[in-house]
Amino acid sequence: MYLNDIHILYYFFIGLLGFAVGQVMNWVNIRLEDHEKVFGKEFFKNYIPHMKINCSLIFSTAIIYIVLLYIYGWQIKLIEYLILTPLIISAFVIDYRKQIIPNRLTLTILEVGIIFTFILGLSNINDLLNGLLGLITGGGIFLIITLIGGLIAGKEAMGFGDVKLMGALGLMFGFTNIILIAVLSFLIGAIISIILLLTKKKKTNEYIPFGPFIVIGTFIVMLVPHNWLLFILLKIFTLGMFKV
Repeated sequence: MYLNDIHILYYFFIGLLGFAVGQVMNWVNIRLEDHEKVFGKEFFKNYIPHMKINCSLIFSTAIIYIVLLYIYGWQIKLIEYLILTPLIISAFVIDYRKQIIPNRLTLTILEVGIIFTFILGLSNINDLLNGLLGLITGGGIFLIITLIGGLIAGKEAMGFGDVKLMGALGLMFGFTNIILIAVLSFLIGAIISIILLLTKKKKTNEYIPFGPFIVIGTFIVMLVPHNWLLFILLKIFTLGMFKV
């Protein structure tokens, strides 16, 4: 049986890979947020013998892996996004819990971006230039917002971890996609922040981490067809007046 010209067994195996990766990321998240070495003797001594199943991580990673295979098939983009997925899920979890995005994590995303941008750039120089423009744009937009917010409010509008994360993602996704990620991040962040304030889950002087919104925006760009995405955004920003 085939689904989108890919045998169903491949979906099963990619789902199993997602289960395994999601479970290991539970350990990775704990170590990264404590600024500890991720893999070493502690992994086999402390984690493996006392491993607890983290259903939310393993199921979310497995489902995303299966959807990525369906969308991208056996392309190099699939490998890139399979590697990126657990990294940005970690950014989501750690920023939500600790309000930080570890430098080691953003550096790893940047390193992955450099490798795949270079590989794609070998066959098409435009892909390399697009990645570099995305790096400058993604990091630049958030750096400007952070600096201006600091001058106006006297405190960081968002953390420099967000700036570095957007720069690294910009290298991977390119100019157009990082703009989409930024727009989606601010839109989702505004909606969720308003809900949190109205329900009094957060106070106006409390910090709301922005990393999770960046991650959600990134997954939307990865998983939703661009023509659908552009249509929905145009509908939202024109208050429904946009016509095809």
